[in-house]
Amino acid sequence: MSIPQRIREYLDSQKVPHEWVHHPQAFTSQEVAHSMHVSGKRLAKTIVLNGDGKLLMAVIPASHRLNLQDLRGAAEVKQLVMLAESELAKLFPDCELGAIPPLGTLYGMDVWVDRVLAQSDEILFCAGSHADCVRMSWSDYFDLVKPQLGRFSEAWGAKAA
Repeated sequence: MSIPQRIREYLDSQKVPHEWVHHPQAFTSQEVAHSMHVSGKRLAKTIVLNGDGKLLMAVIPASHRLNLQDLRGAAEVKQLVMLAESELAKLFPDCELGAIPPLGTLYGMDVWVDRVLAQSDEILFCAGSHADCVRMSWSDYFDLVKPQLGRFSEAWGAKAA
């Protein structure tokens, strides 16, 4: 599958400078980072959750895992549940499972980005397929998506406090 037309049209219509990057097909975010020869800290992965009946996107580095408790506190919700693949397929019919872009403004969702990603000058993320990514400056992404920032991920292998 190539980059979904909806994502391409959205980014082009917003006139945000960005680059389309094709890479060898990869199915996990760490595999994508490896295939692109970038650190897992530089590639954003998107997790879609239901927080008290409202959908939201959590965006964390590929090299990290989501800390649900920390995100629950940051988002000020009582219940926070990751969506099942069947629900994701319905919400993102234009995207391959596991390749959802962190573009909540396109899909009508609030976006929460872990501050680790804000430490870089650019953001790189899957663009709806397992062989395509988008690269753009962090500031352009921030202006486009207007995400909430917080600390709610930890590097794989880090001990929970």
